[in-house]
Amino acid sequence: MTALAQEAPVTTPEITTPEATTPGSDPDEVLWQAWKAMELPEGLHAEIIEGSIEVSPTGRYAHGQIANRLRRAIDKHLDQGECAAYQDMNVVHDRKVWIPDCFVAPEDPEEHITDDGIGIKASAVQLIVEVVSPGHDGVERDRDRKRRAYARAGIPVYVLIDDYDGHGTVTVLTTPRPDEAVYTDVHCVAYGIDVLIPDGPAKGFTIGESITGPPRNA
Repeated sequence: MTALAQEAPVTTPEITTPEATTPGSDPDEVLWQAWKAMELPEGLHAEIIEGSIEVSPTGRYAHGQIANRLRRAIDKHLDQGECAAYQDMNVVHDRKVWIPDCFVAPEDPEEHITDDGIGIKASAVQLIVEVVSPGHDGVERDRDRKRRAYARAGIPVYVLIDDYDGHGTVTVLTTPRPDEAVYTDVHCVAYGIDVLIPDGPAKGFTIGESITGPPRNA
């Protein structure tokens, strides 16, 4: 997600709370309760990814510009349908939580909101898009850790918009295998080449230069 190049996210793979040291305690529940209790300064957000709480700062202008172009364009594509594009909202799956740059879910999501109101259930999410963040940890998180996490959750379509892969690439991943944490269909194109979303409510939506901008350093 949104980490600045010079600031590695704070991760907490080990929680040293009394609950964490209680024999038989559930590590996922400990992380979940710790995450819910966090009070972060403005400009930071926290996610639970593969057994760690990761705290990241708000992204830079170029990152947000791509994410906002994408959300507006997807919303137009989905107009009059039953789904909409969202940002800045928790997506929750088995006491894991993510804050994608953009995702598609039902326009009237009331029945899909978690019981505590913290976020929307991942089972309702049809597509997630991440704009890859700068820095080693940001790149690894979006390309690898979140890719596995979204596949485990059965997110049907995962899109990576990656400024840091050559001159820029867009990768569309579909057909998740949750038990293996992989996507079996992967289509990657360079910036400057249009790519279509193949499935789901955003089927036929085109990601091209109007969203990514031209190839980087071309």
